[in-house]
Amino acid sequence: MRHWASLLLSLGLAACASAPPPPPHEPLFQDALFAPPAQPIRAADVFALNDEMRRYVHEEIAPHARGQGRQRALIDALYKRGQLKLEYDAAMTRNAAQAFDARAGNCLSLVIMTAAFAKEMGLQVHYQSAYTDETWSRSGDLLFRSGHVNVTLGGRFIDAGSGQDPTRFTVDFLPPDELRGLRTRAISEDTVIAMYMNNRAAESLADERLDDAYWWAREAIVRSPDFASAYNTLGVVYLRHGNGLLAEQVFQRVLEREPANTRALANLAQVAEQLGHAAQAQALRQQLARLEPHPPFHFFHLGRAAMQRGDYVAARDLFAKEVARADYYHEFHFWLGLAHYRLGEMELARKELNLAMQNSTTRGDHDLYAAKLAWLRNH
Repeated sequence: MRHWASLLLSLGLAACASAPPPPPHEPLFQDALFAPPAQPIRAADVFALNDEMRRYVHEEIAPHARGQGRQRALIDALYKRGQLKLEYDAAMTRNAAQAFDARAGNCLSLVIMTAAFAKEMGLQVHYQSAYTDETWSRSGDLLFRSGHVNVTLGGRFIDAGSGQDPTRFTVDFLPPDELRGLRTRAISEDTVIAMYMNNRAAESLADERLDDAYWWAREAIVRSPDFASAYNTLGVVYLRHGNGLLAEQVFQRVLEREPANTRALANLAQVAEQLGHAAQAQALRQQLARLEPHPPFHFFHLGRAAMQRGDYVAARDLFAKEVARADYYHEFHFWLGLAHYRLGEMELARKELNLAMQNSTTRGDHDLYAAKLAWLRNH
């Protein structure tokens, strides 16, 4: 387990922003340090329809548009008739064609696919970023912060609670109880494309494909220079690549505009430590502790340490604290269930394993938890 105590590398994702950093005044890109990407990175590919999608529009959706209206016909075809049988799957961020072919995607992928179909049908499309509580996940020693977006067909979104225009339909993948009172702000399609590219950069980082990660992050910044998360991702790429001074430059650029950006502070502290600037690293960590006394995964890491030393009571209580503040995250439920199991609390262990399965975000995780739960039920 690498450097968990200090929560080092944090990335921003859009699963379904913050004030923008200033425009670059000096070069942030160092193309010569990285090999070309494994595949072309083109903004045009994000919303591009393939032949099967066009056929679906004209044969499966268009015949219903005259009676229902284009918006309703599209939404019913994609999400209500059960024809596509779409699944939520956060294993990767797919573009429109990939999501359609896989019949699966995360929140952002499904928004992109919906918008691609809507544009093919001649509908107006508007995107919104929601003001929601931060959600976090991890892969190895990378932490991912996820935002939330939705899409409105036919007109701009009206905040929940202030009334809705019946000619406008907002497609959102949050549970209905979370939509009540939801506040949003409009974002451009360029920002949505940058979110997609930043997600792909973060996923490449998680797979240790640093060259691909660099080019995805670079293109996210080029596409939307105001999208702060892409700068943070670029900084992590440089840090992982062994270019500490470049990483420092990028994180400092973010902090010039957002002095309280905890993700940039955490990452800059890691850079300072690697560069041998111990006093600076300590000062940054102290500043971070004042802003965020209990950062994401704080109790989880303490719980894992308690499990390793065999203190299952302490581990159970620490994992329960994480579940209390982030009950959406499957891994917290899994480890709480494991602590219950170690304590002989079998019914509670089965309950948490079931919750881990229900909250899983990939097919692989779902199947893994299902197998563990089946084993537990038989023992």
